[in-house]
Amino acid sequence: MKRIYKQLLSIFLAAIILTGGIAADSMMSIASSTRAGNVQEKNTEAAKMEVHFIDVGQGDSTLITCDGHSMLIDAGDYSKGTAIQNYLQKQKVKKLDYLILTHPDSDHIGGAPVMITKFEIDKVFVSNYEKDNKTYQKLIQALDNKGLKYTTPEVGAQYSLGTATVTILAPNDTYDNPNDASIALMIQNGDNRFLFTGDAEEAAEQDMLENGMDFAADVYKAGHHGSRSSTSQKFFEAVSPSYAVISCGEDNSYGHPHAETLNTFRMNGVKVYRTDEDGTIIATSDGKTITFNVPASETWKAGEPNGNSSVWETPKSEAQESKKQETGEADPTEITYVLNVKTKKFHKPTCNSLPTTNRKDSTESRESIIAQGYEPCKRCNP
Repeated sequence: MKRIYKQLLSIFLAAIILTGGIAADSMMSIASSTRAGNVQEKNTEAAKMEVHFIDVGQGDSTLITCDGHSMLIDAGDYSKGTAIQNYLQKQKVKKLDYLILTHPDSDHIGGAPVMITKFEIDKVFVSNYEKDNKTYQKLIQALDNKGLKYTTPEVGAQYSLGTATVTILAPNDTYDNPNDASIALMIQNGDNRFLFTGDAEEAAEQDMLENGMDFAADVYKAGHHGSRSSTSQKFFEAVSPSYAVISCGEDNSYGHPHAETLNTFRMNGVKVYRTDEDGTIIATSDGKTITFNVPASETWKAGEPNGNSSVWETPKSEAQESKKQETGEADPTEITYVLNVKTKKFHKPTCNSLPTTNRKDSTESRESIIAQGYEPCKRCNP
């Protein structure tokens, strides 16, 4: 009887221990699940991300910082290396998580040896197109001297930059044209999306579209400095940006940006920002909204010779003409300039820095206004 009692007692105690263990495991599982949920929730909450479109003249260089991490896309030509280094140091960048050199043209990789020498770099991505020239050789030599490995990232590969996600979109093939071999990528922070395509031209843009990925973006870094050889119609429609940034040099010999590209942006209501007009441009994303440190361009001035501020004019509708005749209202286009009688500056009627006080609307010619002692606004260049 005692033996049966002991056996029953042992079974009972084992059951208690087993039940307690299961309960403990369940509690640990719940706690782990909660912790994982917190981490996931934290990771999906976008941190502030800044995209610095650095003014390097006729070239490209973009610094992206997010949640303590940094990426540099391209590095201008060889004469801009030290200037970019100083800019990064001013932004308190000590290390680059990624250095992405979209393709081997000198205005994209020339300054890279300075970055490689002066900064710690985790990953270096280069195009699959190699050039046999001194600029490219200096790049490879700098990488070898630093012991840095470099690869061409695979299309579809994703990388983290703080709370942002970087997705590789190109190159999708090997090309005879180095521009088409550009690395293209999408950076997404929360709901905000930024697209970079290097100097990719229409052939590469078509290949990107055929890979079936999502190209919709809020901010589009205009391909090939705003050249007509990029931003093909189908590609633009797939991107459908709200903002476009053009990196180009003032009075550059290529005529960038071209009127065709500006027309595409203007006809579709895209706000344009240009380094040749505003210098370095900084876009800030909080995951929901994007703000810029400078106002959008109002000039719509093409870079070709004889480019002017009227690359595309909105035709007056019949309804507008009819309303003018019926009401006798003055046509707003008759106002040629807006004067600030205090500062003695004059503006285009479309300038976003129009005076709210001391204002005078004028229908006089530019020469007449200057003869009266007024100076043109440097922002809208009337």
